[in-house]
Amino acid sequence: MAGQQFQYDDSGNTFFYFLTSFVGLIVIPATYYLWPRDQNAEQLRLKSLRRVHGRCLWYRLRLMKSQQSIVPTLKKAALLFGWAVFLLLAYKVSKLDREYQEYNPYEVLNLDPGASLSEIKKQYRVLSLKFHPDKGGDEATFMRIAKAYAALTNEQSRQNWEMYGNPDGPGATSFGIALPAWIVDQKNSMLGTWWYRSIRYSGDQILINTTQLFMHFMYKTPNMNMKRLAMVLTAAFEFDPRSNKEATIRPTDNIEVPQLIRELGNINVKKKEPPFCYPYSLKARVLVLAHLARMEVSEDLEEDQRFVVRKSPALLQEMVNVGCQLTMMANSRGGFHAPRLVSIENCMKLTQMIVQGLQESKSPLLQLPHFEEEHLRYCISKKYKVRSLQDLVSLKDSDRRSMLRFLGEEKYDEVMAVLGSFPHITMETKLQVLDDEDSNNITAGSIVTVTVTLTRKRMAQGDLNKTKTKVWQNKSKGAKKTAKSKKKKLTKKKATPAPAKAKQANGNVAGNVTAAAAKEEEEEGSDKASESDEGEANKDSPSERDEESDKQSDTEVDEIAGDDEEEWEALQQSIQRRERALLETKSKVTHPVYSLYFPEEKQEWWWLYIADRREQTLVSMPYHVCTLKDTEEVELKFPAPSKTGNYQYSVILRSDSYLGLDQIKPLKVTRNLSIAVRMELSSDFDEQLQNEEENVCLKLSTFSCSTSKS
Repeated sequence: MAGQQFQYDDSGNTFFYFLTSFVGLIVIPATYYLWPRDQNAEQLRLKSLRRVHGRCLWYRLRLMKSQQSIVPTLKKAALLFGWAVFLLLAYKVSKLDREYQEYNPYEVLNLDPGASLSEIKKQYRVLSLKFHPDKGGDEATFMRIAKAYAALTNEQSRQNWEMYGNPDGPGATSFGIALPAWIVDQKNSMLGTWWYRSIRYSGDQILINTTQLFMHFMYKTPNMNMKRLAMVLTAAFEFDPRSNKEATIRPTDNIEVPQLIRELGNINVKKKEPPFCYPYSLKARVLVLAHLARMEVSEDLEEDQRFVVRKSPALLQEMVNVGCQLTMMANSRGGFHAPRLVSIENCMKLTQMIVQGLQESKSPLLQLPHFEEEHLRYCISKKYKVRSLQDLVSLKDSDRRSMLRFLGEEKYDEVMAVLGSFPHITMETKLQVLDDEDSNNITAGSIVTVTVTLTRKRMAQGDLNKTKTKVWQNKSKGAKKTAKSKKKKLTKKKATPAPAKAKQANGNVAGNVTAAAAKEEEEEGSDKASESDEGEANKDSPSERDEESDKQSDTEVDEIAGDDEEEWEALQQSIQRRERALLETKSKVTHPVYSLYFPEEKQEWWWLYIADRREQTLVSMPYHVCTLKDTEEVELKFPAPSKTGNYQYSVILRSDSYLGLDQIKPLKVTRNLSIAVRMELSSDFDEQLQNEEENVCLKLSTFSCSTSKS
């Protein structure tokens, strides 16, 4: 572009403005988020968790870290240094002179605007005698005075100043960059290292290459079993030292890793498919499998194992996201097979297994402290038949203590405290079509919304006993009661017209009572019949019939208006809930997970989704519930089925931390005809009725004519 120049701020004045703003944008938020909290509060929190989580690996590591760590002191020192730099820069900026001012020759000559030519010449002579270099004055100041004098006396210079603000005329357009030239020099390109490293990660701090790897293998293997899934997980580039500096390859790995492979058994070592055959992938896979088997490893490998195990839940969540993306692409575009439901659910199961350090075939009871493999025979015996945590909670206290007789009193109390801290979730579902006139009518093109209300309680004995009776069982019991009452009424009515049989069976007294009752019922029946006849006779007048029809229509209109108001209120409430959910930022700190072998503190999170288990497909994408502390309401949306009929879906809640606490609730969806089709069918049906009525009238007229002739 002609007439343009780029200038760097070598003087450093504008650079200080930029640097002050940049340091302030870093120091102020960092102080809010990174300033060490009160250590006493953290110690009190850990002390309150000691009774339940005292044996957990993450608790012991956190306790050691809080006692030995100097990180809080370093954080305070770094933040205080940042504030000192910020204040120093602010002071420097406040002392900078204003360099960019509008040029005014009257100010240079110390004259008032509009001074006459004689006054300008007189002032110029005075200043020349004072600032001329031959008289010992400053040369730069004299040049400014001469330039101002020329701007006010020379006609061309005066026009340039009035038009362009500069006596020398228009200058080149300059664009300034508030950085010194040495920063953007190619020799000093280390500043761009952070940028080039940051673009390698996604928003969830997962390497983009890892996401592409997961997408490739989930597309290649839609039906992925647990063994294959573990291989894909440990092939992530987060475990490759060339991509992640936290990952390490040690010289001792050549000895210790093959030894672990021999102890574990068959782990597909001979498979030459890249990247599963690479050393970093093989080492990560061995460490994960050793963690699931609860095997002891050396100190060096234990440090690497903690790193791999700590990274695995986030990577498995990324695999779930990739599976959902492929499912949506398959549903919208077609052309390839979406991942099977079992593949996505295996990702969720493997997350539970890694957090608890348990293999898939092991009992969920091994999540509890002091439980070993040899103790399970007491639980699964014919007398108790305890195979899950819910079975253990639902036992009577005496039976439970008798079954766990291998535990002392302290250990038994610890087991019960841990068991009581486990979550017990109640799930209520409501199916409707929002933003539609009829919220219960599911037609083509409608978006079905399933509102799921989750309530989290502690796994106490009373909660499970109360929830054993399902909602549908209560309804069936009520239906049975009403059916029985109806049957009793029918039997009573049928028994009245047979007094003779009752007399023979029960004697004279019973016969007299039944006869009297029969007479009373006959009299009441005759009275009712007479009343009904009178009522029908009175209703013969057309005015009364019109009044009654008007009353019925009014009541129907009122009922419809009431239903519309209820639907409108429900719609407004749902909209308000959505707005509140968008505005509120709930904390993801819910409840600490009891995990004996996970190396860091983890919070209870859940997956909630709708699936068609018969077709092995996802109906709605899994929603990661990260804020369930007491109660949470989640809306799952999915498009209505394309064909009419009844569909059996399942609302599934899965934990990402515990084994054996998943819930499945059936969901029946009835896809109806669209409104246009139903209107066409109803019009056809009305035409048929009219034709039948006309035929009946013709028959009646012919019959009346024949009778009149006879």
